[in-house]
Amino acid sequence: MSATTDLPARTAAAVALLKEASPETLDAFLKLSAVFEATTLDPHSRETVILTVAERNQCHLCVDMHEAKMAALGPAPDAERLAAVRAFTLRALASSGAVSDEELAAFEKAGYTRRNALEVVLGIGTYTVSTFANRLVRAA
Repeated sequence: MSATTDLPARTAAAVALLKEASPETLDAFLKLSAVFEATTLDPHSRETVILTVAERNQCHLCVDMHEAKMAALGPAPDAERLAAVRAFTLRALASSGAVSDEELAAFEKAGYTRRNALEVVLGIGTYTVSTFANRLVRAA
């Protein structure tokens, strides 16, 4: 069975592991995830942030799940814009949020706003919780 075919079962198993180990962590992640989904970032950009965090943190479950979600969205309207959000996410991670003025300007030049920059930070935090928790309970 392929990884994408098996995703619902893998996701359910991960949720069950986390719920048993720490229902508070699961609850916090679900709430943060809902808030992140309501941001002004477009769906392709949100999934790019999530995939960037998941790949960096080596959460294979999240990578598989969010690659499938990205594929379901269809082709990205602007690949360069997604490259910019990926680069900005990596720089925010590497600098613990202390991106340079030039890095912020490059992000904005790609059509994003300062609000979007903070939404990227929200996505980083949300999916750091998820990826770390998944790895800790051996779900990833």
